[in-house]
Amino acid sequence: MNTLLQLLLQSMSQQSSIDAAEKKTGIKGVSILTILSYALPLIIRFLTKNASSQTGAQSLLGALTQHTSTKAMPQQIAEADDVDGHKILSHIFGNEETNAVNDIARQSNTDPKDVLKVLSVLAPVILSSLNSVTSATANAQQAKKPGVDLSDGLDVSDIVGIFQGTQQSGVTGLLGALLGGKVDTAAPQAANDGTALLGSLLSLMNK
Repeated sequence: MNTLLQLLLQSMSQQSSIDAAEKKTGIKGVSILTILSYALPLIIRFLTKNASSQTGAQSLLGALTQHTSTKAMPQQIAEADDVDGHKILSHIFGNEETNAVNDIARQSNTDPKDVLKVLSVLAPVILSSLNSVTSATANAQQAKKPGVDLSDGLDVSDIVGIFQGTQQSGVTGLLGALLGGKVDTAAPQAANDGTALLGSLLSLMNK
């Protein structure tokens, strides 16, 4: 089963993406990868909480329209605006930002300053990826199944290919759940893997 969390982890943990982040931040790739593994689930959880209301979902959709890059993941990371990224983090975590950063630092055994530096670079990329996933999922029923190649980062064709491949394989994947079945968005797993987040955004887009 492919989920938003899995797609983000898969694309952002590619060696080329980690190398770009290392060059951008000056922080060792192994530390970036560790930070990412703990930070992404937490970010998904906070985004899901923020988008659980119509006002919050509308606000997030508005933010996504400002982050629409479809460039390869390493290039997005190299060109990321960390000042914008820090603002994004502040919106995502709200008054829990310090606690969230410290929690990630503790779990990943890294310095909180390094966590903040890495996430400030990656936050705009996360939003552009979420925008691609949301758009691709909304249009997936009309899309033809393309090949899947994550070596150059996450793009619309990759997302559609992965989701449709999951659906056609008979596994209850995210796309099949959102477009053809029912999703219990109140379930803890849905909040952790991005299913509830995409469900909230797509529900608002389809109104």
